Amino acid sequence: MSDEHKRLKKDLKGLSAACPHMKLALDTCGAPEPRGRAPGYATLVRTIVDQQVSVQAGASIWRRLEEGLGAVTPMAVIEAGDDTIRSFGFSRPKARYVRCLADALTDGTLDLDALDKLDDADVMKALTAVTGIGRWTAEIYLMFALGREDVWPAGDVALAASAERLMKLDARPSIAELDVIAERWRPWRTTAAVMLWHYYKRAPLS
Repeated sequence: MSDEHKRLKKDLKGLSAACPHMKLALDTCGAPEPRGRAPGYATLVRTIVDQQVSVQAGASIWRRLEEGLGAVTPMAVIEAGDDTIRSFGFSRPKARYVRCLADALTDGTLDLDALDKLDDADVMKALTAVTGIGRWTAEIYLMFALGREDVWPAGDVALAASAERLMKLDARPSIAELDVIAERWRPWRTTAAVMLWHYYKRAPLS
C-alpha cells in the first residue's frame, strides 16, 4: 500500500469516527481512490482545463493538448501561441491563462519548486497572483500536487450538491455556509472533499 493510500485510509477513519455523515458516505460508497498528481506546470494547466467543464470535456481537451504539444511545458505553450492552444479546445480566456502561467514561470515571477516550503496561505497568495489562477485552482493544487491534508475548496459546485444530498439540507449551501459546515471535518478537510466527490458520483439518487 502506498503512503498516499495509507494516509487516505487513516484520514477516512478519523472522519468517519468524528462525523456520522462521513461514516454514512463511506458505508454507502466505500473508500475513494487517492487523487495525487505530480507537482509542476502540467498539473496546474490540467486544473485550469478542468475549470467549469465536465470530466469528459476536460479529458478531451487535455488529450488534444498533449498530442498537439508533445509535452505540456511553459516553453511549448509560449512557442505554440494562443491561437494554437485555442485550436485544442481552449476558450480564449483559458488559452491566455495557461500562457500567463508559462510567462510567470519563465520570467521567475512564480517558482513552483519553492511552494512546497510555504504554508497553505502563502501558497495560495503566490498562485493566485498569476492571472487566471483563482481560489479553486490554487486549492486543488495544494490538495493533490502538494499533498496538503486540510484544504477545503468551498467554491466547488459538486461539493455543495453532495453535501446537500448527504446531509439532507433544505437547500444547496452557499460558499460561506459550506466553509462553516467543513469546520467539523478539520484537520481532514482534503479527504472530506474527496469523500464528497466520491459520494456525488457513486451514491444512489433515491
